[in-house]
Amino acid sequence: MTSKVTYLGDLRTSCEHLQSKSIFITDAPGDNQGKGEAFSPTDTVATALASCMFTIMGIKARDLGLDMEGAYAEVTKIMAADPRRISGIEVVITFPASYEDKNRKILERAAKTCPVLFSLHPDIVLDISFHYKHEKDVS
Repeated sequence: MTSKVTYLGDLRTSCEHLQSKSIFITDAPGDNQGKGEAFSPTDTVATALASCMFTIMGIKARDLGLDMEGAYAEVTKIMAADPRRISGIEVVITFPASYEDKNRKILERAAKTCPVLFSLHPDIVLDISFHYKHEKDVS
């Protein structure tokens, strides 16, 4: 078993990772009868995409001897109705350095092989871009 999710009432859950014992809380969003005081379940899906991309890129960066520390992703989740679902995810990744073109291509290709990306429904529109220190979008 990977995790244990406990319903706390009032549209809130406690999610425990069993191996590490780390816990995070989710709330229903304000636009869906919730308090919006924590990540919503769909927020965690969109955020997991960026986290997974960084994990796979981090493995490649380590293999290449590149330092990615301080890189960050800005994630935007777009919702649709009937049925209520994630219809799009925008991920803007910004690196703290400017890498050689070859290494950029390797990192960007690696990001697009993350398991979360391959697990998302194909109807979800993905807008993924990469930015490097002192440069404009190169996606």
